[in-house]
Amino acid sequence: MDESKKSHPLDNTTSRREFLQTLAGAAGAAVMLQALDEFTLAPEEAVARYETQLQDLIYAEDTNLETLDVLERMRVELHRALQKKPEERRWVMVIDLRKCVGCHACTIACVAENRLPPGVVYRPVLEEEWGVYPNVGRRFVPRPCMQCDKPPCTPVCPVNATYKNVDGVVVVDYDQCIGCRACLTACPYGARTSDFGLTYNEPNPVADGLIAGRTVAEGYERAPSFEYGEARPRQERTSPIGNARKCHFCLHRIAVGELPACVTTCIGRATLFGDANDPASLVAEMIAQPNVIRLKEELGTEPRVYYLL
Repeated sequence: MDESKKSHPLDNTTSRREFLQTLAGAAGAAVMLQALDEFTLAPEEAVARYETQLQDLIYAEDTNLETLDVLERMRVELHRALQKKPEERRWVMVIDLRKCVGCHACTIACVAENRLPPGVVYRPVLEEEWGVYPNVGRRFVPRPCMQCDKPPCTPVCPVNATYKNVDGVVVVDYDQCIGCRACLTACPYGARTSDFGLTYNEPNPVADGLIAGRTVAEGYERAPSFEYGEARPRQERTSPIGNARKCHFCLHRIAVGELPACVTTCIGRATLFGDANDPASLVAEMIAQPNVIRLKEELGTEPRVYYLL
């Protein structure tokens, strides 16, 4: 057969709906079909239509979530979990080490999302070499806060600035924190850092005519971050400068139905997030696998971050 005469998936003989159903299944097509029409819609209309279809997927009893992209499935499950009372859900994160390629995209996404200064990293990616030459390999281990059910960092805080909130996530009250760093020492995972008020642009010169002199460039670093749903401009002698800081599962994103920044930017779909109390959720399915582990389980901290080997 002449290769030039093969029909293209989007030629006139194939309807748009048929192509989408072939590509992603009926449930996935319902979402993807929207994208082809939104070029003619105003942004607010496109968002409204997408949210309507998302709600249809959330409440449809016959939706087969396995036909959706992993991110879209997790977002539908996230919205379903948000309909429940906080005490009825259990946020967990699952990291598949077989899929992590060590690109550090999650680390950078977290820095950008939370406007983290030098020295403050919520999600480093640890690197490990294993084996004996010539049979060696390299393993990458992202390490967010473990969000322990029995966190050793909370009882050592002298002012109760760090505690588990109603969602079961360990958080820090920046206004209450006195910067004693007792929690940094108590955390067995090294998941906490201290904010010393540094900026990336401090070494930059201050002079007229510079495209990105310190005065201009620091405008971005001084802009407010929205951790815990609060707009906090980064100014001297104001929180979170001087405070202990840590990963909080992007609570400000979860509250509006968005997945944590590290989850959405993972190029290998290695990081999963959701409600483990939902037996039909992707994370519940993953943590039931025989190859799942948690770091330093012998300490009895009951971490909510799981790893697949």
